Amino acid sequence: MNVGRYVFAQILLLVNRYEFQKCVDRYNGDHRTRGLNCWNQFAHLLFGQLTGRNGVRDICLCLSAHKGQLYHLGIRQSVDHSTLARANEHRDWRIYADFGSYLMGLVRPLYTENHASLLGIDKDVFVLDSTTISVSIILMEWAHGKYARGAVKMHTLLDLRGGIPSFIHITDGRYHDINALDEIDVVAGAVYVMDKAYIDFARLFRLERSSAIFVIRARGNLKFRVLGSRKVDKTSGLRCDQSIRLVVAKSRSHYPERIRRIKYYDQEKDITLVFLTNDFGMDAMEIATIYKSRWQIEVFFKWIKQNLQVKTLWGHSQNAVKTQLWIAVIAYLLVAYLKHQFKSPYSIYEMTQILAISTFAKTPINELFTENQINQNANEQLNLFNNNEL
Repeated sequence: MNVGRYVFAQILLLVNRYEFQKCVDRYNGDHRTRGLNCWNQFAHLLFGQLTGRNGVRDICLCLSAHKGQLYHLGIRQSVDHSTLARANEHRDWRIYADFGSYLMGLVRPLYTENHASLLGIDKDVFVLDSTTISVSIILMEWAHGKYARGAVKMHTLLDLRGGIPSFIHITDGRYHDINALDEIDVVAGAVYVMDKAYIDFARLFRLERSSAIFVIRARGNLKFRVLGSRKVDKTSGLRCDQSIRLVVAKSRSHYPERIRRIKYYDQEKDITLVFLTNDFGMDAMEIATIYKSRWQIEVFFKWIKQNLQVKTLWGHSQNAVKTQLWIAVIAYLLVAYLKHQFKSPYSIYEMTQILAISTFAKTPINELFTENQINQNANEQLNLFNNNEL
């Protein structure tokens, strides 16, 4: 399969050109373009993400050095760095945001059965959080952060069943995390896990009215009245399981219903955590386990920052930054799709490392991600998986 095709060309074949062109046409992205249309811009930037290039000049230099191979690589022609930089500055970032959203809808269902047993509940579980990328406020005057510093935020809603995001919103650093709750489409019956930065009782009550469940860490200054308590097994780390009502007038007007308050002592980290939830049916230990699972979004952010080009930005305008970050998300989703497609034993991290040095190889991609373990003592090669068609 794909004999003679470069690995990068095989990856581009995974991209649904029809869906991509729909996104381009939606924003008239190819209007009055000449050598560098949206597809070529996407191919250049995806190459930069998968090979770890440090900027548009680096991308163009590498591709220009292989002009004779570009057609077979899936890139029609190389361009100079100023042309690519200008496209990043002015080509509508929403083209790539919409295509990234399409890929999230395609890839996320492939991982729906992952990790469900770890949580022990039969519900959709999402974690909402953000990560901050520090930037120069001198070069990016639009990216205001705290304390007169520059910053860009990536707000992410991660599906805990497979580590695949279902929503991403990119803003400047001053955009408060709680506002991201206004942007998501709430799924009835789903569980939304959040840190205490998302405490806003008016928005939490909207989740309640949407038949969604929230699990959120409480602030230390919460004022409440206890309505009732349940017995807990303190050997498990639980300290209390209460039904409460808010007593501050403003908070009570925003959330007039009762709330469940659970206190849990994490012996491993020697810390006491207090959770609030509107679910009164689940076991208190299940609530604590759900919250503890939010570490997965920290792993996702760490992976993105360490393995894709997001900390070194390729442009200074808001449009260029959002374009770059969405291409990074698309790269992650394509690798996740490859992993599922070939049932690869490699992690997404390992697959990314392999791709970084294999873009100009002509190995069939299904063989590239089939693990061949070599026993150094017996020199025995084990073919662990059969080839799969793309």
